[in-house]
Amino acid sequence: MPSERSPPIQRRRALLTGGTGFVGSNLVKALLAADWEVHLLVRPCAHCHLREVRTYLYQGEIADVISAVQRSQPEVVFHLASLFLAHHTPEQVLPLFQSNVLLGTQLLEAMRIAGVHSLINTGTGWQYFERDTYAPVNLYAATKQAFEDVLAYYVEAAGVRSITLSLFDTYGRGDPRKKLLPSLLNCLETGDVLEMSPGDQILDLLHIDDLCAAYLQAAQLVRDPERAPAAIYAVSGGQRRTLREIAGLLEQAAGRPLRVLWGARPYRDREVMQPWRGTPLPGWTSRIDLRDGIHSLLEERGLLRTRSLELETTRY
Repeated sequence: MPSERSPPIQRRRALLTGGTGFVGSNLVKALLAADWEVHLLVRPCAHCHLREVRTYLYQGEIADVISAVQRSQPEVVFHLASLFLAHHTPEQVLPLFQSNVLLGTQLLEAMRIAGVHSLINTGTGWQYFERDTYAPVNLYAATKQAFEDVLAYYVEAAGVRSITLSLFDTYGRGDPRKKLLPSLLNCLETGDVLEMSPGDQILDLLHIDDLCAAYLQAAQLVRDPERAPAAIYAVSGGQRRTLREIAGLLEQAAGRPLRVLWGARPYRDREVMQPWRGTPLPGWTSRIDLRDGIHSLLEERGLLRTRSLELETTRY
């Protein structure tokens, strides 16, 4: 009697927006490593060089999004695309709303039409300025909240299940963004003087690998029918330090001083001095210690003080 073969295991399928940015590209690799089938919605200027990934072009039209969702039929949609501006000009108002509100709304409408119900959204701790309730730091944060208000409609009316991960500061190898740690690393590398604020603001730094693990955990939770259809969680590195302390960790690991002029610049308008706490993501915790993460960044650039030098210093 012929043996019965088990049906092939269906690979989980994901559709991402923002999949070519620093966070998104790392999430793509994490999904592929976890044996997900990955599809990306990309703008004409974006590039993905991974053969395992299928891309769909977005040129601002909802038809582009509907086609991508219908053709990919994802189990989970990861919405990471956004335009970040700490301060905006009048000319940047429209691009902010197009990127942070319109695209997400088009995505939700496409999900409704295609019968796709699971969304992992990306929020920001800057939606909560010096309080636990909504208080946007800037227009960027306000547009992120505006999309969450639209999302609430689709949760109520279209059966969408969502988890929003509110992020703080992320870092990791190969980061091309003009963020704090790359700026400090450039200063170490070149010896240039860096003008900074007094440096007493507290930062919540999260390694990119830990963040990708949070997205994967959220993808498991969002499909659990026992959980609420919508939730917001703060993804915290759990290692909050002042800007000055972070610079000190870099100096210690590199074995050389940073040429930083503390107080040469004032704090920004509505500077976040103490990050929002929020509700932690169930079943997830950060695993990469900040010191280890900093060592990895210095090693990548050849700036890490060698072990032999440390031994020599200890001996004498």
